[in-house]
Amino acid sequence: MKNGLYIFYFLVLGIVSFFTGEIVTFVMLGAILIALTNIHTTLKEIVKQKQDKDE
Repeated sequence: MKNGLYIFYFLVLGIVSFFTGEIVTFVMLGAILIALTNIHTTLKEIVKQKQDKDE
């Protein structure tokens, strides 16, 4: 995923957290979202490498 999308996620989470007053909750949800996205990207790369190796 690109850095611009990360910035967009954090801006949206920041705006929502400002109006709801639950800043810590939304920051942690943002960190979890980024971590899960990184895990997904890594798993996709591993699958692609395995498929290339098997061919």
